[in-house]
Amino acid sequence: MSFILQGIGVSEGIAIGHAHLAAPAALEVMHYLIPKNQVDKEIARLDSAFWVVRKEFEALQKSVVDGHARAEFSAFLDLHLMILDDPTLSEAARSMIAQTHCNAEWALMQQMQVLLAQFEEIEDAYLRERKADVMQVVERVLKAMLGHPGYLPIASKHTGDSILIAHDLSPADVMQYKQRQFIAFLTDLGSQTSHTAIVARSLNIPSIVALHHAHQLILEDDCLIVDGNQGIIIVNPDKYVLDEYRLRQGQLELEKKKLKRIKSVAAMTLDGTPIDLHANIELPEDIERVKESGATGIGLFRSEFLFMNRDDLPGEDEQFEAYRTVAVKMHKQPVTIRTFDLGADKNLRGAVQVAANPALGLRAIRWSLAEPKMFHTQLRAILRASQYGDVRILIPMLSNVAEIDQTLHLIDYAKKTLRDEKIHFDEHIKVGGMIEIPAAALSLDIFMRKLDFLSIGTNDLIQYTLAVDRIDDAVAHLYDPFHPAIVWLVSHIIQSANRAKVPVSLCGEMAGDKQFTRLLLGLGLQQLSMYPAQLLTVKNQVLKSYLPDIIPLVHKIIKTDHPEKMLALLAKLND
Repeated sequence: MSFILQGIGVSEGIAIGHAHLAAPAALEVMHYLIPKNQVDKEIARLDSAFWVVRKEFEALQKSVVDGHARAEFSAFLDLHLMILDDPTLSEAARSMIAQTHCNAEWALMQQMQVLLAQFEEIEDAYLRERKADVMQVVERVLKAMLGHPGYLPIASKHTGDSILIAHDLSPADVMQYKQRQFIAFLTDLGSQTSHTAIVARSLNIPSIVALHHAHQLILEDDCLIVDGNQGIIIVNPDKYVLDEYRLRQGQLELEKKKLKRIKSVAAMTLDGTPIDLHANIELPEDIERVKESGATGIGLFRSEFLFMNRDDLPGEDEQFEAYRTVAVKMHKQPVTIRTFDLGADKNLRGAVQVAANPALGLRAIRWSLAEPKMFHTQLRAILRASQYGDVRILIPMLSNVAEIDQTLHLIDYAKKTLRDEKIHFDEHIKVGGMIEIPAAALSLDIFMRKLDFLSIGTNDLIQYTLAVDRIDDAVAHLYDPFHPAIVWLVSHIIQSANRAKVPVSLCGEMAGDKQFTRLLLGLGLQQLSMYPAQLLTVKNQVLKSYLPDIIPLVHKIIKTDHPEKMLALLAKLND
């Protein structure tokens, strides 16, 4: 029987293959009593399972360090190790076995419920969503106790076209599944910012989440069409639908091959306006993908990923080597290093802060200024790397002039310490600020007088302006980059910077979305930064754009406050 399921498409593309079901969660366990003389043995069985899982995580972490997986995996594994080592889970379960003589599985499940109840009391939606991480860790320990450690499913008889279907996937799952070469991921749970979504996008394979009952409705070996663009799955399609999607799939592959031809072509509009297309990266290893994309610089080096995959903090020399490596490999092209944007959902191991509103709390530059020693170490490392290329410093989440003054003072102090030690650096290194808080967007004049350049972070700018948590499914439909207020704010920032002759770029998700490319060009933007995988698609749009035709339409969009009229104008703009 053929039918269609609708979910949330989190990674674009079309995949055609056969369903392969991951083992369902093993979270239903028996409750029985252990003879008194067997209690120590039962506790040892629990300890052994925790040891096995810890070794699995450590092995997976080593694969990250060795460069076989992306940086996001390491941050997720850190979180799972923290949960594994939480006394509320392990020690409390041991005590329950000793006191009540219950079996280890039951004790572990009871303590999991205690942790889940604590997460339920957290107001922040992102942190509440981490309940899934607790369940994934417990499931892994349970499987180890049952003699089935790890998550790898039985090998599918369909090699090369298997589509993985699971109730939910942890980062550890996906890292192991990656070696099995699945062509798509489908899950019952998840959101645009769930682990599966992030990982699927990094692997550049189609993925759909929030399918709710796919794991129950789809059978092993069912023929599937996964349309990541539309967020739909067609189960057991008929011949005509299958032929149509194979044709679409072939067209997409052909388009990708055609795009590679423009890698070395200068990004320039039809009227001769040059556009700088830069790349966003997390680690030095990402430079290879940057080179493949043809990017002319690094518009955003997310330095916090250097901090997130370890027990200790990276020292000055280690940071310096990472920054220097990127600067050297970019051969004098711009490298903009954002100082660490820790806090909210990105924390150091052992430093998770459960705040009522972490996205509005101690994060980014606020954290840096609260930890001057840690910040000083990073600033020295960046400055030392600046002699090896066109390195720039970008300050995240600025909201007032006092933060700018404090930051510039700390940069000057870092320069002084290097001069005293006769260590070379670029005395005239450029310092810029991210405009991602409405207060900063509305007080640009003072920012532009103090800073050398601006970078618009649309992800947070949209979230804060519209008061919409962008990772909360319940309000996800309200997260609208094309909201009149957002279009006006972005226009205001770009035009103000252009009038003041202050360089301005945009590094949020809007930069990599081709439907916004002409809008941004028409607003006067001439530098965009995005994931390397998005760059050629955006470049293609740039090469086909003629600013004298675009600008009048964009002016109409800015003056229109009716959503339907704005969408119609946007469609006309992209026609």
